[in-house]
Amino acid sequence: MNQFINKKVNFIDLGLKDYKETWDFQEVLFAETVSRKIENRKVEPEQQRLTDNHLIFVEHPHVYTLGKSGELEHLLLDEEGLKEKDATFYKINRGGDITYHGPGQLVGYPILDLDNFFTDIHKYLRLLEESIILTLAEYGIAAGRIEGLTGVWLDHEAQQNPRKICALGVKSSRWVTMHGFAFNVNASLDYFNNIVPCGIADKAVTSLQQELGEPVAMEEVKEKVKKHIVALFEMELVTEGIPESAAKVFAK
Repeated sequence: MNQFINKKVNFIDLGLKDYKETWDFQEVLFAETVSRKIENRKVEPEQQRLTDNHLIFVEHPHVYTLGKSGELEHLLLDEEGLKEKDATFYKINRGGDITYHGPGQLVGYPILDLDNFFTDIHKYLRLLEESIILTLAEYGIAAGRIEGLTGVWLDHEAQQNPRKICALGVKSSRWVTMHGFAFNVNASLDYFNNIVPCGIADKAVTSLQQELGEPVAMEEVKEKVKKHIVALFEMELVTEGIPESAAKVFAK
């Protein structure tokens, strides 16, 4: 193996955290990895330092986020409506349109230097989807992809009632990733009625709880998703805690 390849990934479970704080947290880690890559280009190979990788799991209080290619009209609430729903709204720097995050939804933010794994964003997205597809299979649910659409879908073949259970939206720079996936486990689906999810008006949204008819233990789901991500990316998961440089985000 190349001595400058680092397949160790620091796993961080933030529990329930404010969206903006978590976004700032991601930005710090992302910027550190990009900065190190830039510095490595300026020095001799023997002086280069390994780049860090992180996998963050989190749930957010109710929030709507709009990606760079999204339409503001896909948010069907005004400022007063957001207050009534106890929800916040942010325009952010990932790809994709509008989506919802909230309690009961597992959000995963891999901050990976893809030079440590493979330099292929298409493959990266497909492997994130595959980790959710494999997790759903463990619950007896057949899921897959619909051509031309990102995310994980149920009834993806016959498409008589296609419904999205996991959304994806990522950003990458110099092969470093941030943002990620949002997997509806026990999420309140009512909140999706206030948006055109991912800009797709004619397809429904679902959750693992909705499909199984009962709530599912979030910790159990986390372990399954984590297991599949580790296997698919051939990574070595470690738990080193929150880096000091980024901890200040939560200490405000």
